[in-house]
Formats: sequence, C-alpha cells, structure tokens
Amino acid sequence: MTERQPLLLQSDASDYEGSRGSAARPVRSSPPDNTLVNVHSEDSLAVHAAASGSGDDEIGSTDKSYNPTHHRDLEHPTSNFDTLVHLLKGNIGTGILAMPDAFKNAGLYVGLFGTMIMGAICTHCMHMLVNCSHELCRRFQQPSLDFSEVAYCSFESGPLGLRRYSMLARRIVTTFLFITQIGFCCVYFLFVALNIKDVMDHYYKMPVQIYLLIMLGPMILLNLVRNLKYLTPVSLVAALLTVAGLAITFSYMLVDLPDVHTVKPVATWATLPLYFGTAIYAFEGIGVVLPLENNMRTPEDFGGTTGVLNTGMVIVACLYTAVGFFGYLKYGEHVEGSITLNLPQGDTLSQLVRISMAVAIFLSYTLQFYVPVNIVEPFVRSHFDTTRAKDLSATVLRVVLVTFTFLLATCIPNLGSIISLVGAVSSSALALIAPPIIEVITFYNVGYGRFNWMLWKDVLILIFGLCGFVFGTWASLAQILNDRTH
Repeated sequence: MTERQPLLLQSDASDYEGSRGSAARPVRSSPPDNTLVNVHSEDSLAVHAAASGSGDDEIGSTDKSYNPTHHRDLEHPTSNFDTLVHLLKGNIGTGILAMPDAFKNAGLYVGLFGTMIMGAICTHCMHMLVNCSHELCRRFQQPSLDFSEVAYCSFESGPLGLRRYSMLARRIVTTFLFITQIGFCCVYFLFVALNIKDVMDHYYKMPVQIYLLIMLGPMILLNLVRNLKYLTPVSLVAALLTVAGLAITFSYMLVDLPDVHTVKPVATWATLPLYFGTAIYAFEGIGVVLPLENNMRTPEDFGGTTGVLNTGMVIVACLYTAVGFFGYLKYGEHVEGSITLNLPQGDTLSQLVRISMAVAIFLSYTLQFYVPVNIVEPFVRSHFDTTRAKDLSATVLRVVLVTFTFLLATCIPNLGSIISLVGAVSSSALALIAPPIIEVITFYNVGYGRFNWMLWKDVLILIFGLCGFVFGTWASLAQILNDRTH
C-alpha cells in the first residue's frame, strides 16, 4: 500500500460521500496544529483490509520489514519538545485542580501511592496502544492509525470469530471518545461558572445557573470558529493563564501546612470509587497519544524508558500527586471539587487566580469541543446536498452541542461528582479497558511471551478497569442523586 493515509485528518462531509464509492480516496492531511484527532471515513480501512486479503486466515503475514514511520509524509512534523508540550497540555486540565478532592475520597496515603500507581498503569496502557498501532500498521501497510482505527484493525486481523465485530469495535471507541470530550466540555462549563460565582459572591450572590446562562451566548459564538488555527493565540493565552494560576495556587497551599495527622490516611471503601473516577479523569490524554506520535519528526523517540511519553507522564503524575497531597493536607475535609474554590475569599490575589483559571478553561473549551463536533459533523453534512445547507447544518450542530453541554452542567451542579462520573464511564473505558483488549487480540497469533505474561498482565488491567468502571459509575451516580435530593 503506497497511498498516504491522513494523520490528523479534519473530516468533512466529502469523506462520507466518498466512502460510498468502490475505492478509498487519498486525502491530504491538514496541519497538525489545526486538528486534534483524525476521523476517517468508515469504509476506508475496510477497502485496505480487502486489498490486503482480510478474508484470509493469514492476514498479518505481510512484509515484516515495512516500517510505517518511513512512509509518513508530514507537512508540519513536530519536534520532541513540541510533542512533550502538547502531551502535557493534553493531560493537564481541570482534572489537576480536582485532585485534592480525589485525595479526600481516598485518604492521604492511599491517594499518594494510588495516584502514582494509576499514572504508571495509564502510561503503560499508552505504550500498549502505540505498540499495537505499530504492529497493525505493518500488517495493513499503513503509515499511521488513530485510536478507533487501531481497534478496527486489531479485530480485522484477529481471530476469525471476532472479525465480524471490527466495525463495531471502531464505533465503540469513537463513541467513548465523543462521550469523554462532551463530558470534559460539561466540566469546563461548570468549572468556569463556579469560579466566577465564587468571585462575584463577595459582592452579589446569584445561583450558579444564572452564570451558566450568561456564559452560553459567548460560548456558542466562540465555538462557531471552525478553524483552530485562528484560535492559536487564544490557546497560548489559556496556557499562560493556567501556568500562572497553578503557580499562585501552590503558593497558597504550601503556606502554614498542618500536620499530616489532621487528615485521614485511609478513607472508607464507599468513597474509593469516587477517587478512582476523579484520578482516571485527570489522566485524560490517551486520546492524543497516537496523533502526537504520528506527527513526530522522530517518532522513535516517543517510546522508550527516557522517551517523550515517559518523560511527559512522569511530570504529569508528579504534578497531580503534589496538588492532591498538599491540597488535601491544607484544606482537609473542606476541600472543594476544584482547589481554586478553597482559596481565601477576600484576598485580591486569590480572586485573580479564580478569574484567570476561569478564563483559561473558558478559552480551552473550544479545543475539547473540537473533537466531538469533528466526529458528528461529517455525518450531519452528508445528509445535505448544497454547500450552503451543509454549512448551515454544521452551524446548527455546533449550537445544539454547546447548548447540550450547558444543560448537562445545569442539571449536575456538583463539580466533583461530574468529574468522577466522566472519569469512571468514559476515561476508564478508553484508558484502561480498550488497550488490554486491543493488545490481546492484536498479538493472539504472535504469542504473549514466556508463560503468557502479557496475557495475564492484560487480564489484570482489564479487571481493574472494569471494576473502576462499574463501581466508579455507581458511586458517582449515587452522589449526584443524593445531592439533588438535598
């Protein structure tokens, strides 16, 4: 296969229209800074699979010398440093500010060691996904694959009984990506409203729903911008405000720290699922791992012991652990769903932190929103014939989706609960459940190593992810329902 596949493809309706034909079209990729994840036409890989003989028992027995990284024709490849920055940006969001609340649900020491263990497991799952992507790229002679395509190809080249589910696997991963990003958008909406309310309550008190309603108009207008390239300065401002806000927040947390005996070392079993949901939500970057690796100038530097992925995730895990540990130690059982809400009310500097973080998250909403709209928009546009109708339908879709996240944020005004729910439902599915399943199916005909260690390891991670999914979702929903009845 010599045609280049798009790496971070910005889909449009033509992709769906083109998929109705008998052959896949080569598509030119847009610049990496213009998109977040690729969403290809559903039939494109099916065509490649058929061309490779996917009906044959010996799929995957193609040229083992094929190196997918040598066939990537990148318009704007990223350096190692650029990739590290993007990886940090993809993982550090509102989740880091919720870590003290997570520690409250786990206990100081359970949270301390649990967060480091969670970070190690999530990082390993990211490596698993990258390794499976490389293996499947060689089998299908493709330069690169995204998350949903890796799921598709693993089933398509897996045991004969599972191949009929390849398209289902792809759609499930795409659905959870959509749910995850919509959940992030709800959290962002509520985070901004709560922090603005906390500032304004010093002068005039209003319900949080009023602030959400005031935000709705500007949020819709901001998300009508379809090309993220024009929002690069906005993204830069958001990053600077986030760094400044975190630095000042640390300055508050580290002053006059109480003794460690003033907080619980271990919490109850009933609240541990809430900790899991918040912690796995915080490690939210698995969706950007493959796009980042696919667009590196030197992708061989992404993995490895001292590679970009390990370096970035060690930084992320250390930041999460530090914020969670010192935030919970400082504010104890009174810690809020976002640590910024615990800063002194009347202090001018703390008010500036709330405002700066609110503005940063408000501006970052567009980046999170781009993923779900990029998944749904091609399907919507494909139902219309004229360009004007397609553009109008895309605009209406954006308004509807932003309004939908507004309504969800209005219905669940507890920030900690919604973060834990999003993490338990969707983040655990993508970060802990999908990778081991994909790895087991991908290497079923290759082998799982001495004594099948890879199989046992994947089964343990899968059980861990499923337990977190079930109990975390149950505990989060129970807390949300409990909050609404009081």
